[in-house]
Amino acid sequence: MALDPRWPLALFRGAAPIALGLMLWVAIAGGEQERQQTLKAQPEGNAAVLAERRRHNELVMMALREAAQTDDNVSQRQVPWRK
Repeated sequence: MALDPRWPLALFRGAAPIALGLMLWVAIAGGEQERQQTLKAQPEGNAAVLAERRRHNELVMMALREAAQTDDNVSQRQVPWRK
């Protein structure tokens, strides 16, 4: 059985995009560790800011839970609202 002359060309055409994708992935993944270190070094990464952000997220989640449990439109309430 003879090898079809179009077969190597078809393999090349199929492998070229895969090889290009792998090269791009390697180029981007190489900078990922550097990006992580840069993010850790930013001033927003300290414990006080993270604690404040967690507390804010907790307040937002409490408001969302209350909105889900009631039929009232909680977005129309005055700002210092309480249950």
